[in-house]
Amino acid sequence: MGEKRFVYMDHAATTFTKPEVAEAMLPFLKEHFGNPSSLYSIGREGKEAVEIAREQLARALGADPEEIYFTSGGTESDNWAVKGTAFARRKKGKHIITTSIEHHAVLYPCKYLETQGFDVTYLPVDRNGLVDPAEVEAAIRKDTTILISVMYANNEIGTIEPIQEIGEVAKEYDVPFHTDAVQIIGNVPLEMKRMHRNVDVLSLSSHKFYGPKGIGALYIREGTEIDNYMHGGGQERRKRAGTENVAGIVGMGKAIELATANIEKHNEKIRKMRDRLLSGVLQITHCRLNGHPEKRLAGNLNFSFEYIEGESLLLMLDQMRICGSTGSACSSGSLEPSHVLRAIGLPPEIAQGSLRLTLGDANSEEDIDYVLEVLPEIVGKLRAMSPFYKPATVCEK
Repeated sequence: MGEKRFVYMDHAATTFTKPEVAEAMLPFLKEHFGNPSSLYSIGREGKEAVEIAREQLARALGADPEEIYFTSGGTESDNWAVKGTAFARRKKGKHIITTSIEHHAVLYPCKYLETQGFDVTYLPVDRNGLVDPAEVEAAIRKDTTILISVMYANNEIGTIEPIQEIGEVAKEYDVPFHTDAVQIIGNVPLEMKRMHRNVDVLSLSSHKFYGPKGIGALYIREGTEIDNYMHGGGQERRKRAGTENVAGIVGMGKAIELATANIEKHNEKIRKMRDRLLSGVLQITHCRLNGHPEKRLAGNLNFSFEYIEGESLLLMLDQMRICGSTGSACSSGSLEPSHVLRAIGLPPEIAQGSLRLTLGDANSEEDIDYVLEVLPEIVGKLRAMSPFYKPATVCEK
């Protein structure tokens, strides 16, 4: 094997900050450092920059600037969406509908709300990770269901959910609809006034689309009932207290502008690399692709390899300077395998042998060549140490 090549294939976890984004941020870390709530000039400059970024997000989402609220990231946005809507509407009912494959930033708030007297229905998914809109409709309880929360695309297996159909169900029954769209920017065009007119609340996180960490946003459709999540000052039109992260907000505005400039051309490039990587990895015996084969994010691949453990696979890939992720213990601090892989029906011993490779702007065809050179050899070494493995020639596709 030749020289080790650094390959980053964990874009679903985080992306690098693009140079244009960092450049846009820099003045607000140096000379324009004023508090946006101040009356003097460097404060007013910060306030103006925040509003320009708000307009950038609104254009990217096909929304009004008054519907965009900045947060500290996707986790806060999800918490605000779920808890804020639930507490604002609890006099009307206490039933919430979500799914078994949501990010923990949705699942854990739902679990918390159960301790506060709310009732939560966790819908199942099929073997490809898809939610059935008919099951969403069947779960609605007349006069007591106050929120439906279904993620737009799953962060682990890449499956894109039927958000428009679920939104139509929510609209028919007059139930607010939240979607965690953290993984979707740069993958699917959003248009909140037309195509996504039935989505009431939508969560975003900057560092998933080449912006800085520590900044996110929540789209709240005008007229949606939602309680404040942060209390204190009067920032964000008195809905989200706290001195604004001006540099982060500016970076997020620039990042979303770049990410949504030419989505189809970008996806075409990523999809081409993904498909070649997919074809090569599936030549390895006893492997399977997790998630929908077609209705998936352009850069997402999630594999399960039998007879190996995902943590060991990641560590050996890291020795070869390849960055990926897994659904096993090291990624969650738990001995339990990924809740998403269990939800699509994988037994624990197979779910533990998972590998997620997510492609992005950092990748090239040479990266694909290197991974396809290295990965089969590592899988072979790990299987050679397994007392359960017997060589075979059939790969499940």
